Amino acid sequence: MANLFLKQAKQYVATRPSYPPGLFDFIASKTPRHELAWDVGTGNGQAAASLAKLYKAVVGTDTSAQQLAYATPLPNVRYVHTPPDLPLAGIHDTVAGPSTVDLITVAQAFHWLDLPRFYAQARSVLRPAHGVLAAWCYTEPRVSAAVDAVFWRLYHASWSDKYWAPNRRMVDDEYRSADFPFVPVDGEAHTGPFEFSTERRMDLDDYLMYITSWSAYQTAKDKGVELLDEATVREFEEAWGGDTKEVKTVTYPIFLRIGKVRAE
Repeated sequence: MANLFLKQAKQYVATRPSYPPGLFDFIASKTPRHELAWDVGTGNGQAAASLAKLYKAVVGTDTSAQQLAYATPLPNVRYVHTPPDLPLAGIHDTVAGPSTVDLITVAQAFHWLDLPRFYAQARSVLRPAHGVLAAWCYTEPRVSAAVDAVFWRLYHASWSDKYWAPNRRMVDDEYRSADFPFVPVDGEAHTGPFEFSTERRMDLDDYLMYITSWSAYQTAKDKGVELLDEATVREFEEAWGGDTKEVKTVTYPIFLRIGKVRAE
């Protein structure tokens, strides 16, 4: 997964949406303690920075050193570059000891994980009975009927041409059918998805740069295909209304799965 984003780290930081405070407040309200959080697939540390306001200490891990290079240093956040085949003993040595973690988060990376392996790691480090796992994704942006129509034609074409990794289907499914062997957190009857949303203000250049941050965009480019060819860009310009510098509100729906480890 890390290789898909190596050439796009800067675009990723510049164009990806932030997550709303309400999402983190909801998650944090479900952990009795707020000592240690582990952000898996932290990327540029976006989620870790928000967790740092709510937890005493945060560890952010990622398989991409290039993504971590764009993470903002914070006094209570420790970033760790972890190889994908790191054994459980390595997790204990470099991330957190057994039964010490209050919260594990996975922001927009859950679909890239080897879930059985990850779940074994999560159960090992989460506090028994009270440790919480929260995984969320955002789906594709909404701007206006005209812009969205062009966007979805491009998106579906990128699927037809097989530029997306199969794992991406989990995002399109809003994590609804993902294997999630945890029990509902206190006060909830199910593990989700719970729905949130976030907004970002963009002009057309920003919006198109977001598309260039897709893993599918880089895969296509590596095969000699430009998804944002001149005709497609012209379609977007017309749909935007002609003034490409006009700043519009771009909305990203967010879908959260959350649960806690089963009491033994």
